[in-house]
Order: sequence, then structure tokens, then C-alpha cells
Amino acid sequence: MIKYLVFGISISFISWIVGMLFNSILVKTEFYKKISNFNFIESETLNNNIGLSYFKWIVKNTLFKFFNQKITLKNKKMNLREVRKEMTIAEISHLIAFIFVSIIAIYKGFTQSFLLGLIIMLVNLLMNLYPSLLQQENKRRIDKLIKKQVKPMASTGSFVLVLITFSFSSFY
Repeated sequence: MIKYLVFGISISFISWIVGMLFNSILVKTEFYKKISNFNFIESETLNNNIGLSYFKWIVKNTLFKFFNQKITLKNKKMNLREVRKEMTIAEISHLIAFIFVSIIAIYKGFTQSFLLGLIIMLVNLLMNLYPSLLQQENKRRIDKLIKKQVKPMASTGSFVLVLITFSFSSFY
């Protein structure tokens, strides 16, 4: 069983590289634009019911917070669109990795052991699907901030920047 768990963790780490490679190819397509705004779960209640808030706490309070420093808000003057773009890259890379590992889990489940396939899939959920869902939740929050950040001024037609106060740690 430990061997299965180690294999599941190893293949999930490897899948991150696969996800990044395929994402770099996919980013140049029209399909990428469609999936970059796609949400699997839009309901905040459902996200909480599946434990995404616990996962967020784990990411915020463990070594995982150091994995992708491009998607943290360091100050109020950061370009939110750039942070959103980096979140989309991370999200889609994790989705690709999730699909990759799911195929391996199904194959191993049928050819070697159902338990092996199940353990790989459970590790895959935690290391690929949940991070992707967390990125989607964070993107929705950033989209709200972007909408508030620039508002048209009715009389002049120019734009007024509205300062948004928030803590960078609230995104994880």
C-alpha cells in the first residue's frame, strides 16, 4: 500500500511537468481562450462541501505556499490581469495533469490492481483537481476585483482607478 501511495505521489509530480508542457502548446489555440473562463464548480457552497476551504488552508499554511510565487498578491499595485493570467496557466496545467494521471490510474486499475488505481486517483484529486478548483475560485475573486478596479466616469468618459484593499494571503 505504501508503494502504491509513493507511486501515486510520484506520477502526480511528474504530471505537473506534462501539464505545463501541454499547456504551453495549448495556450496558442482558440480552445484555450474558451477553457480559460470555464468553471467546473461555480457554487461557493459546493466548493466548501467538497472541502476546498480545508485545502485552501493547507496550501496557505504549509510548504505548498512556496510552489508558485507568480500567483500571490504582494501589494495593492499589482496588475490583477497578470495575476489572473498566471492563475489560468496554473489551473489549466493542473487540469491537463489531472487528465494525464486519470488515464494512468484507470489503466493501472484494470491491468494491475484496483487498489493501485484507486490510490493513484485519490492522490490525483488532491494534487491536481483541488489545486485547479482553487485556482478557479481565486480567478472568480480576482474577476470581481478587476471589475471594481476600473470604473468609467460618466461625465468625462475617462477611467477612475478605485483602490482595492485586500490581503495577498486571502487568495490562498
